[in-house]
Amino acid sequence: MAPDHPVGRAPGLRGRGDHTGFLRTWGGAGMPPTPSGAGRRCWFVLKGNLLFSFESREGRAPLSLVVLEGCTVELAEAPVPEEFAFAIRFDAPGVRPHLLAADGPAAQEAWVKALSRASFSYMRLVVRELESQLREARHSLDLHRRSSWKAVSSRGKPQAPDRWSPGLENGHSLSRDCSPMGLVEEGGSRPAGRGLAEWELQGPASLLLGRGQSPVSPETSCFSTLHEWYGREIMELRRAWLQRAQENQPECKDQDRP
Repeated sequence: MAPDHPVGRAPGLRGRGDHTGFLRTWGGAGMPPTPSGAGRRCWFVLKGNLLFSFESREGRAPLSLVVLEGCTVELAEAPVPEEFAFAIRFDAPGVRPHLLAADGPAAQEAWVKALSRASFSYMRLVVRELESQLREARHSLDLHRRSSWKAVSSRGKPQAPDRWSPGLENGHSLSRDCSPMGLVEEGGSRPAGRGLAEWELQGPASLLLGRGQSPVSPETSCFSTLHEWYGREIMELRRAWLQRAQENQPECKDQDRP
């Protein structure tokens, strides 16, 4: 079976690279030798961490390949004056640097930046930095959410109802603890509804003691309330007793007759 691509051609290199342009080269490891003076003008294509050189822009077979790992890119002096040169230097001993030159200062700066950022080691540094920024952003977002939640929850708490304004009952101040649902409403009558049931089942003294009031201390505001209520209760009982006594008197007289 015939290969999909002719031998000697680099498949996929004719596509768009990360950085492309003409550079003058004076050779290096894996590159063809050039005259020591003028150098050689080639078309360079950077793809990922691979730097290819071609004879021309339309060239198919690459002249050289440089793997940009374990190297540094720095400015350098070219053999020819007024050339904007830079070098790719490797850490391995005995490896010659790749000496290249651009057509101008802008192209030189662009190539140095592109080649310096092409290695996987540089990408790892960028990834670590981005991960650190992401952690900080998440931490800040978490703190912001917690502070916002606390602020909303504090604003959403129900406010305690205002204390019932004390009135005067027979010259004494009547607090809320011994009024409507505590003891008596205005006018000294018994409370209606549920308050009445509590009053009749437990008794006024029990309700007052349950609310921290003292029914036997004249200094408390509820003493006068109890005194008045019991007084009315006694008066009602006395009237009922007198009424029953009057109703029973005729029956007694009839029984005494012979």
